[in-house]
Amino acid sequence: MDPILSEVYSTVLPAAPFVIGAYVGIWLALFAYVFVLARRAKRTSEDVRALERALEDREGRARDE
Repeated sequence: MDPILSEVYSTVLPAAPFVIGAYVGIWLALFAYVFVLARRAKRTSEDVRALERALEDREGRARDE
């Protein structure tokens, strides 16, 4: 093997677990963030629907009076 490649591989390969760990950590953080955003969006949609129903009920009562 070429001595330069040997030196490069000896420098890079010991760091491979740290690089893989960093990628895994970033992907896990990204998935957690997307999960939290999805839950918040769902909750916000439910709140908007509840407000729309309350508004329709209020408008219906106003028309009846």
